[in-house]
Amino acid sequence: MNKTIRRASVFSLLLVLALLGRATWVQAYEGKALADDKTNRRKIMAQYAQPLGNIVVAGESVTGSKRTEGGDLAYKRSYTDGELYAAVTGYSSQAYGATQLEGIYSDVLDGTDTRLKNPLDALTGKQQEPGDVLTTIDSDVQKAGYRALGDKKGAAVAIDPKTGRILGMVSTPSYDPSKIAGLTDGSAWRDLTTDEDKPLVNRALRQPLPPGSTFKLVVAAAALEDGRYASVDTPTDSPNPYTLPNTRTVLKNENASAPCEDASLRTALRYSCNNVFAKLAVDLGQDKVKAMAEKFGFDDTERDVPVRAYPSVYPSGMDKAQTALSGIGQFDVTATPLQMAMVSAAIANDGLLASPHMVSKVVDSDGDALRSYDDGDTRRVVSSETARQLRSAMVTVVEQGTGTNAAIGGAEVGGKTGTAQHGENNSKTPYAWFTSYAKDADNGKEVAVAVMIEDSGAARSEVSGNGLAAPVAQKMMKAALR
Repeated sequence: MNKTIRRASVFSLLLVLALLGRATWVQAYEGKALADDKTNRRKIMAQYAQPLGNIVVAGESVTGSKRTEGGDLAYKRSYTDGELYAAVTGYSSQAYGATQLEGIYSDVLDGTDTRLKNPLDALTGKQQEPGDVLTTIDSDVQKAGYRALGDKKGAAVAIDPKTGRILGMVSTPSYDPSKIAGLTDGSAWRDLTTDEDKPLVNRALRQPLPPGSTFKLVVAAAALEDGRYASVDTPTDSPNPYTLPNTRTVLKNENASAPCEDASLRTALRYSCNNVFAKLAVDLGQDKVKAMAEKFGFDDTERDVPVRAYPSVYPSGMDKAQTALSGIGQFDVTATPLQMAMVSAAIANDGLLASPHMVSKVVDSDGDALRSYDDGDTRRVVSSETARQLRSAMVTVVEQGTGTNAAIGGAEVGGKTGTAQHGENNSKTPYAWFTSYAKDADNGKEVAVAVMIEDSGAARSEVSGNGLAAPVAQKMMKAALR
């Protein structure tokens, strides 16, 4: 054979082998990556080729699917009471992706999850019917919180203390996910993303803010667990007024006439005495306060419910003056409503914190569970006796102190108000907080609720945890105890 022809033949054979090898590599190893690439049009076509599975609240779907007109995407997501449940569902958009439960369980909801396929379907590539996501949300609690928040900018979370089930999660202002579900909703998307009130932000999980005096429960728990005081009725060593260590700054109490000098923890919580908890944080030291905060869930960077919550933070490396301010939930202390609901939930549950979650099951089209989320996955935060003492003091806050607007006839209700400074030198309207629990001895039901009001439009002098946040908590707790 001609030498030139032989070389050309060998070279051509090598090219063929290289092409075959590359094709094998792409199909065997890179196929999934290419299929999952967000720029792959086939992926989004498959996602919306059939009606999506649903997110379910109390046995009723709060999502649906709507047939599109024209185009290669056959269906788009629709929502029932979209604004009411947006903080739970998130959105599923043909143009802008998916968030929260819609995003986490997108493969189940669009039928592409491999767990939905039988062996034959796995071989043929046939797309199965989608599954559903069953939530723990109580529709009555959700509606009560949403209506009570109204046009205020804020958020609220309700938890069953024994099981950790999230019964309500509200963030306002809200939005209707249906309005951004399609491919041609650019105007609605721009309105949402440029809105100064940030309706797309889930304030219940993803906007930590200074918790103010609600954090005093954590400091009180640290003091009792440390054995510093025998009970919540033991007098403390707390001068009033209290000067921040190594400064000339005098820390004032909101109520100048309150009996805060050397007040017991019960009295200090009842009147929200800053001097007591600022000095107590210094006396305990930031390490002990931080350790207690972390037991309640602060500084947890992997808190999934299953939506990832932003961590609530208790800072490190503070001087004594900063430590004092941290004791009243200021300086660089931040918390989400979820976190402060967890504080009250652990206290209500005899010191045991049940892992919070808002999904009970993920099921296939036949209702068979693909995954179940267990209730009552608990860990001890404080002793049963410390929890009992704190509950007693929290009841005093509601019955005789700063949290009277949370009272529910016939139920045990405990709470703690908070008003957190906002802006340089407290120049902006403060945040109003309330964290609480309620128990009904007759039916055995109980609930923990935290509410944060970022902005109500009220005058600065009218902003208080009792005036703005406690009524929201009261309505959610009342709905949960029915």
